[in-house]
Amino acid sequence: MLREYTPRKLIIYSRDEWKQHEMRTGGFDHPHIRYFLGDVRDATRLHRAMQGVDVVVHAAALKQVPACEYNPIEAVNTNINGALNVIEAALDCGVGRVLALSTDKATAPVNIYGATKLVSEKLFAQANAYSRGEPHTLLSCVRYGNVLGSRGSVVPLFQQQRDTVGRLTLTDKRMTRFWMTLDDGVRFVTRAIEDMAGGEVFVPKLPAVRTYDLARMIAPECPIDVIGLRPGEKVHESLISADEAPLTVDVGERYIILPNQPARSMQRWQERGRRVPEGFHYSSEMAERRMPSSELLAPFMPEAPAYA
Repeated sequence: MLREYTPRKLIIYSRDEWKQHEMRTGGFDHPHIRYFLGDVRDATRLHRAMQGVDVVVHAAALKQVPACEYNPIEAVNTNINGALNVIEAALDCGVGRVLALSTDKATAPVNIYGATKLVSEKLFAQANAYSRGEPHTLLSCVRYGNVLGSRGSVVPLFQQQRDTVGRLTLTDKRMTRFWMTLDDGVRFVTRAIEDMAGGEVFVPKLPAVRTYDLARMIAPECPIDVIGLRPGEKVHESLISADEAPLTVDVGERYIILPNQPARSMQRWQERGRRVPEGFHYSSEMAERRMPSSELLAPFMPEAPAYA
């Protein structure tokens, strides 16, 4: 953002003072960066933080599937009520564009995390109906899969298990997941902010990886213990369900899921893209299989070139 867009002010809003400290001391200490302590559950603080803000990226959520299954009320309070607070603060403060980050687990959800994120998507889409006057507040979502090497993902877990106990744990050998790099995720989000018309869900076209193959690539010498699916876990994830196909258009390198209520975005994307076939669905089981390159996995592999 600082290098390519030169914002007048870039606000980091989060409740974790330690991570903010790590960011600041890790090189993100710039005259245009502001660090705000706050929680999306705190509507008053959100209103204060959004004064004069042009663009909001809403990434706050409880994301760990087992933790959300065990603490469903907390998941609702953050992922649904917190999303509603963000929406209302943005509308009240006249924010120009608000983009919420969703997940493939919101597609035909089977766990609390996915269910709360699906509700969040619906809230952001419908909130465009409350945007009146000029300028309009536009609200949209992006929905994507796992980010390679992000906190809580399986790649650093495999690395830790390899280096400490010499064995890996895997829930199911058939399991597949969508993957993207952090850079790709950031650029997908920024492009969605530039293109959004309000109410749509942006979905990237991503390769899928069998988790077992990823484990073998990161730690080829380690035995693997298959421990079974965790509560709320799927063997394969989906980014678009068959039920969403009638509202989905293909626009080249991404899909757009249109809102199920009339919105400004519908005509734009219908003109730019083509409808997907009847019965279409986009799952990691059917997506193109492609392993991440050894260059991308180098930070997690002891001798990356040997396993290219």
